[in-house]
Amino acid sequence: MARKHPIEKMRNFGIVAHVDAGKTTTSERILYYTGESHKIGEVHDGEAVTDWMEQERERGITITAAAISCDYIPTYAKGDKEASINFNIIDTPGHIDFTAEVKRSMYVLDGAVVVFDAAAGVEPQTETNWRYADEAGVPRICFLNKMDKLGADFETAYASIQTKLSNKAVRLQIPMGHEEDHVGAIDLLKMKAYTFEGEMGKDVVESEIPEQYKADAEKYRGELIERIVESDEELMDKYLGGEEIPYETLVAQLRKAVIATEVFPVMCGSAFKNKGVQLVLDAVVDYLPAPTDLPPVKGINPDTGEEVEREPSDEAPLSALAFKLQTDPFVGQLTFIRVYSGVLKSGETYLNTGTGKKERIGRIVRLMADKRDEITEVYTGEIAAVVGAKDLKMSHTLCPADAPIVLEEMTFPEPVISARVEPKTKADQEKMGMALSKLSDEDPTFKVHTDDETNETVISGMGELHLDILVDRMKREFGVDAELGRPQVAYRETIQGTADVENKYIKQTGGRGQYGHVKIRIAPLQPEPEQVEGEKVKKQANNIEREDHFEFINNIKGGVIPSEYMGAIKKGLKEAMSRGVLAGYPMEDISVDLYDGSFHDVDSSEVAFKIAASQALQEAARQANPAILEPIMKVEVTTPEQFMGDVTGNLNSKRGMVESMDDRGNAKVITAKVPLSEMFGYTTQLRSMTEGRANATMEFSNYAVVPKNVADEIIAQRG
Repeated sequence: MARKHPIEKMRNFGIVAHVDAGKTTTSERILYYTGESHKIGEVHDGEAVTDWMEQERERGITITAAAISCDYIPTYAKGDKEASINFNIIDTPGHIDFTAEVKRSMYVLDGAVVVFDAAAGVEPQTETNWRYADEAGVPRICFLNKMDKLGADFETAYASIQTKLSNKAVRLQIPMGHEEDHVGAIDLLKMKAYTFEGEMGKDVVESEIPEQYKADAEKYRGELIERIVESDEELMDKYLGGEEIPYETLVAQLRKAVIATEVFPVMCGSAFKNKGVQLVLDAVVDYLPAPTDLPPVKGINPDTGEEVEREPSDEAPLSALAFKLQTDPFVGQLTFIRVYSGVLKSGETYLNTGTGKKERIGRIVRLMADKRDEITEVYTGEIAAVVGAKDLKMSHTLCPADAPIVLEEMTFPEPVISARVEPKTKADQEKMGMALSKLSDEDPTFKVHTDDETNETVISGMGELHLDILVDRMKREFGVDAELGRPQVAYRETIQGTADVENKYIKQTGGRGQYGHVKIRIAPLQPEPEQVEGEKVKKQANNIEREDHFEFINNIKGGVIPSEYMGAIKKGLKEAMSRGVLAGYPMEDISVDLYDGSFHDVDSSEVAFKIAASQALQEAARQANPAILEPIMKVEVTTPEQFMGDVTGNLNSKRGMVESMDDRGNAKVITAKVPLSEMFGYTTQLRSMTEGRANATMEFSNYAVVPKNVADEIIAQRG
């Protein structure tokens, strides 16, 4: 099967936004305008193609990232099939509980369309998504959606992007009319007006700019061109000299700036009213990168440890990253993959560098949300799914055995909420283990463990909705009826001081004894230094090993403890950190300096040093002013002004710290930091307090030390 589109005519991009900004509606319009869907499905009717899970259709929100593959002919190509571009699109969730779906999508996308509610501007989850895009270096186009909505204000929303996200944002369009008067958009590069007519706004009509918008268009065009030419001295000289720069040159220079994340073009429209979506797709073609516009993908050769690169070419050796697992009721497990170089073929066997084993590729399917087209080859730049791959998990890399590469692993936030889950019958109990295992494979922010004391199964996730959805999926997809207990906060423990402890583990039995002796200093872990461009410094001194929330410093001199025991000592320290000294919660952010000790030629063993290190850390933690940490949530409440006093008073009563109060249209927006433990059932409280007219969003912010009176309660409960 030959490649359908040249690699230069591919665009891999995501649709990302805060919940309810209109992402999925925008995706549905894209499917319609590309001819993939002959009928537009609406989210509010439960008919959206990309919201294919039953829970998504019932709740009207996106839960899982849906992949779409489709072809698009830009409007300015006038139906010329030779100009067709292949889109691989991922529609991501906007709810904070499913933030992992956005983060892992950013790893494999080349660009993103960030959708905003024009009446709300930048909202909390938009900030999180933008941060993920910054981390991944993903070029972006901004789409101010819902220009027809009451309270829509292009300039206010644009200002919020400039102040809260990036001052690199610049108007590429301005709207013609707001709210019910919104009729179309003005392109500031072409200096033309666009309206949308015919069935579902399919016909894009170009015309001259109406007189009342000309002055603004001229003014903002000047700003746009200045931003475009500022990165090119020659163009800047021409512009300052009064020369008219050709349209094609401006488009080419803007494309370079967008791909380099130096400029984020801002567009506008109303996906629901079928205005502006085709122009956004034209901008995707013109300004977002093809796989060949990006630098070669980098990885590590697992045999030598050296950095290796793969050019985005079908002729290069295969490098393909598995970025998502999904259980399909009809075909079993699907593993989503992005091919960075080479060609992945069904029936072939490749090395899985995540496991070190060979993996035979069976069926491959291209995805249209919940529909599947079977294919035999996946070319460079394409996204597809492998059916029934046995050991291929998230973050694993497929490559030829003679050209091994490990692509960068994905990291995800830790769960902040836990709950006990009880199967209703014996039959449910037998199936529950398998269901939980499959769901935790799919979702890296969903963890399962068994409580050692009660033998109950505990599940952990990013929020109440997250756990509710997972238990619901267990019932619908795996036939497991289970009840969810009351949510519990995922507390942590840490130290606020330092301690110096010596511990000897000596055990004498009839035969060979046990001897392990360590001296350690512990201190709170300091943040890693950061480089100018914001990338974490990876290299440590030879004697320092640093992992998430833990640092081990080996200061042993003269072989007083042989190096073969270092692994056991480190293991003992980490095991001790898994159970804190105050309430048994995991400890974190501790630096351990092993500076002395001794060993016995006969009696010393790995077990003895592991126990000695574990006991030493527990004793040191008791002396180092231990504290309990709790997750703090960033809460944003939008409420009519008359309820503002009640809302802020209620947040203060929950140990909340109100950070700001802003205006958004006729409403007030209150931003606060509140402990998660105080926020269970908050949405219901808020509705009853405000006659159902206020709404709130929450996202994890940071961990903070619990006040003493609350800590005493937590310790007493853990008894």
